[in-house]
Amino acid sequence: MFLKGVTIGFSIAAPVGPIGLLCIRRSLAEGVLPGLMTGLGAATADAVYGCIAGFGLTALSNFLVDQRFLLGLFGGLFLCYLAWRIIRSQPPTQPLEPCQTGLLTTFGTTFLLTLANPLTILSFAAVFAGFGLGSRARTDYAAAWRLVVGVFTGSALWWLLLSGGVSLVRQKLGHSMLRSINWISGMVILGFGLYSIGRLFRG
Repeated sequence: MFLKGVTIGFSIAAPVGPIGLLCIRRSLAEGVLPGLMTGLGAATADAVYGCIAGFGLTALSNFLVDQRFLLGLFGGLFLCYLAWRIIRSQPPTQPLEPCQTGLLTTFGTTFLLTLANPLTILSFAAVFAGFGLGSRARTDYAAAWRLVVGVFTGSALWWLLLSGGVSLVRQKLGHSMLRSINWISGMVILGFGLYSIGRLFRG
């Protein structure tokens, strides 16, 4: 169950979306630790949603799905705000020393952004069912916990590989290149935010 959870967590985290872009941008601008904390925030949210799906917490799942408009609106607006901050920011001329408060903020923002997409619960439920894990996890709590820990581990492993790999090329990029990356990533994240908001009103 643990290894299956690792596989699920890794595969769900791997597609590059707005969180992936944030991880890449922070790894380039601030170093591997802020990039990793960005990913760990998403991995923790994945584990929370995996827990809801794995333990069969139907009432909570339904409540969050029912609130998807407000949560999606919050997530979309917050993405737009982050994009604006990124576009306006200037890359540091020297590596930054991240403080504990900054790392906690980095963790918290991506945790909340990932939680703002309650449809992730449905993704986990579908994947669990595809692996034949749903019914067993709901009757065997030890197996369910192994599954959830595996999901977190797999997701965290992806973010570690991504932030570590990006940070290796960080020193080879000049200030102008980092500034261009800030602008491009900010515009793409802004696009994600506007798309998320527009989809809410279309649906």
